[in-house]
Amino acid sequence: MKNKFLLRLSLTKGIGTFGKQQIYRFAKRHQWWQFDELEIRLLAQTTKPNNWNEWTEDRLKEIESTHQFITIEDEEYPESLRQVPTPPLVLFYKGNLNLLKRDMLAIVGARKATNYGYQVLKELMPDITKRGFSIVSGLAKGIDSFAHQFAISNQGKTIGVVGTGLDICYPKTSGNLQIEMSQNHLVLSEYPNGTMPAKFHFPMRNRIIAGLSSGVLVIEAKRRSGSLITAQQALDYGKDVFVVPGSILDGRSSGCHQLIQDGAICVEKTQDIFDSYDLWNKIH
Repeated sequence: MKNKFLLRLSLTKGIGTFGKQQIYRFAKRHQWWQFDELEIRLLAQTTKPNNWNEWTEDRLKEIESTHQFITIEDEEYPESLRQVPTPPLVLFYKGNLNLLKRDMLAIVGARKATNYGYQVLKELMPDITKRGFSIVSGLAKGIDSFAHQFAISNQGKTIGVVGTGLDICYPKTSGNLQIEMSQNHLVLSEYPNGTMPAKFHFPMRNRIIAGLSSGVLVIEAKRRSGSLITAQQALDYGKDVFVVPGSILDGRSSGCHQLIQDGAICVEKTQDIFDSYDLWNKIH
């Protein structure tokens, strides 16, 4: 009953993430999981129409039979993600869910990464994977894909969070990598199969990346970039942000330098990450 309600709510269109969160909190507080369309609208505090009634028992059964998923009420749902202001109510997944039990480090950066970014990851990744972190990123071009690939080539484990349904590979260049990760690692989405990429999906995806991870490592990011959104969300959630400085000549790392000026941890070697992580663990 509870999980079916959460699946239905997560699939309902016409209610924003915040509205869904309000409904969930009300349902949890009262341990009541049956609502009609009008009650849903009142709890979401919206007059907009929604498609709550379209999610019939049969349609929900079809989703259950064609998707693997966990809800925010399940034991396997990561506690770190549960703590963010608007956690996804449902996570669809393919792969090894046990990777969510390991320490997680997000790595994000430029889609148009340079050879410098590539070499930085090549240098840092052996120690990071040896330390036992699951590497979390967004399966985008550039730094994201490099991070996943280097984690795999160093016998580490990696988690991809995508802004589409799990049956869609976006960008297409990450297709083979996403398939491999679906089989031997883990790929997550809050969207059901058939969901195409949309501009607003990617900032939403970034909050999951930031929420899952103990910290976020940023490599090559301009001042206005998705990587900075992820870094800012991590700071808002009280996570560490680690930044690799870059060249001052081409502007590709201007966002990184801004983060360092704002108090992010400057990374020249993996020990810079581990020192901060060990200190965080002692405090908590």
